[in-house]
Amino acid sequence: MFLAKRMNHISPSMTLAITAKAKELKAQGKDVVGFGAGEPDFDTPDNIKNAAIEAIKKGFTKYTPVGGIPELKKAIIEKYEKEYQLSYNMKEVTVSCGGKQVLFNLFFAILNPGDEVIIFSPYWVSYIDIVQFAEGKPVIVSTKSQNQFLPDIENLKNAITPKTKAIIINSPSNPTGTYYPEELLKKIADILQSYPNILIITDDIYEKLLYDGLTFKNILSVDSSLKNRTIIVNGVSKTYSMTGWRIGYGLGPEEIIQSMETIQGQSTSNPTSISQKAALEALTGDQSYLEEFRRIFTERRDLIFRILDSIDNVKVFKPSGAFYIFPDLSEIFKLDKFQKLKQKDEMNSIAFTRLLLEKENVAVVPGIAFGDDNCIRLSYAINEDQIRKGMERIGNFIYNLIH
Repeated sequence: MFLAKRMNHISPSMTLAITAKAKELKAQGKDVVGFGAGEPDFDTPDNIKNAAIEAIKKGFTKYTPVGGIPELKKAIIEKYEKEYQLSYNMKEVTVSCGGKQVLFNLFFAILNPGDEVIIFSPYWVSYIDIVQFAEGKPVIVSTKSQNQFLPDIENLKNAITPKTKAIIINSPSNPTGTYYPEELLKKIADILQSYPNILIITDDIYEKLLYDGLTFKNILSVDSSLKNRTIIVNGVSKTYSMTGWRIGYGLGPEEIIQSMETIQGQSTSNPTSISQKAALEALTGDQSYLEEFRRIFTERRDLIFRILDSIDNVKVFKPSGAFYIFPDLSEIFKLDKFQKLKQKDEMNSIAFTRLLLEKENVAVVPGIAFGDDNCIRLSYAINEDQIRKGMERIGNFIYNLIH
């Protein structure tokens, strides 16, 4: 055995694997509808692409400071001052190769072996693996679909121990689209006031993808006194349809941010120079198209919710943000016909995902990847024609299981 023991604490991303499988089948000529992608299907806006082209033409193709170019850091600082009235200095901001690297650097900077991190389930797939890879211990606080996956305050209190090092809040959420209302954030903040040694990680990557007139707020919006132990994780991937550009950023206490940059300096070094110029334009340039993005996502959300809600034995609520919907199929999983189609020891959501792809050429992500085997995740970051086609196939598949 040549591999390190730490490889036992990390596994391939199931969401990326599903997306890759769908693309593979499409390349073989199969008419696959893919609901797996965690990225907007819009092209990156032209002003952002042009900024990158201009950077190339001007020869901006060399190393940059490890934690990002000063003008990009300044733009991030100005964004948070303007939009959230939060003040940061240059040493309290870092830019990385996507939000995932921000989190990776963060957990390796703060966790000692056995430190506990509270994570609400369903959770984004990488939280668990990164925490474990950094020798931390994930502590899962489960939420329920009937409560729209909002955490129960008593369950949170019970999860806190002397070993608790951090808590992650992801709102709007991947995979559920759940948005934490202000009163819930205030209750969480009030609890954390009693535990001054717990760090707070607020993953705000979907901040601009909120619907129905909702205004984004994170935990610092309701209690700014927590700022000295809160790390904000954000990026340009989802908001500006820039997933492949790989730019994320973090804001937080100087000691932590500088340690994250030290880790980055020994791993990837700086984020891509050209992508940083593109991100600068994204943050400081025209923002008018964001409303159009929200409008399109709202229409798609309403469509996919309406169809799912009409299917027998499917329980679903209308998400408030992001571009995912997370229907509960637990009643379908109880059906004898479904259980007979399962392979030995196969998880319910994995079996459903496999059968749906095999029989109907529809790719979704099993809920167990996010810590909830009762559900599946569908991304509505695809056009309405594909949504209608895919939902018709899912409806037929479930009908045949019931009858």
